[in-house]
Amino acid sequence: MSIFVTLASRRVHRLAFAFLIGLALFTASSAKADTKRFIRHRVRTARIALQPFSQHQFPSSRLHPSLGVAYYAPHAIPRASSVIAEESNDEEPVREVGPIQSSGSRPVVSGNRAVLRNGVAYAPSNAPERVKSAIWAVNTIRRKPYIWGGGHGSFNDRGYDCSGTVSFALHNAGLLSSPLPSSDLMRFGQSGRGRWITVYARHGHTFATIAGLRLDTTDFRYGSDVGPRWHTDFRDNRGFVANHPSGL
Repeated sequence: MSIFVTLASRRVHRLAFAFLIGLALFTASSAKADTKRFIRHRVRTARIALQPFSQHQFPSSRLHPSLGVAYYAPHAIPRASSVIAEESNDEEPVREVGPIQSSGSRPVVSGNRAVLRNGVAYAPSNAPERVKSAIWAVNTIRRKPYIWGGGHGSFNDRGYDCSGTVSFALHNAGLLSSPLPSSDLMRFGQSGRGRWITVYARHGHTFATIAGLRLDTTDFRYGSDVGPRWHTDFRDNRGFVANHPSGL
């Protein structure tokens, strides 16, 4: 009887041992599978987090919590050549055409076109003396305010309107003896654009181009009449009559 009890006890022990081994193997296999799934999940999450995206495409409220803070695509940085530096006074860009030959009250630049620097026009060295004189004279009134009717009672005034400004330039070029309103400037000189000076006039407004610069009381940056100023940009000349002094 004791022999049968002993054999039965051994059989139970073997079954229990086999069961424990099987359980251990099953547990190890499950842990390994879970580890592989965890690793795949982590790798997949990392790949998503490293993809560049913009804040507009994926608002922060829609981001998955596991992503945390990913990097955003940077905005394009404009090239230096496309950035126009602000000038200290009249905020006009510097346009270099040739080396500066002289400055002071009669600034000159080499070439055929005037240069604007800090609101001051540099007369081109190849321009006729009358053109240079007009440019230098306008430099002296470039800070005067816009005053309706200014420059018509006298060429020397505390402010100027559009036709008073153009008349002032033409007078200092030796081309006018008295100021003219815009309606009279429509008939000034010869028809068409000139090589050095062109007067654009219509009823109610007039401006001029002198050696490539626009002389105008209207500043489109501020959207109003500010007074006699030099500008490097042009304006729409539709509705204006273009005339020029004879020989210029």
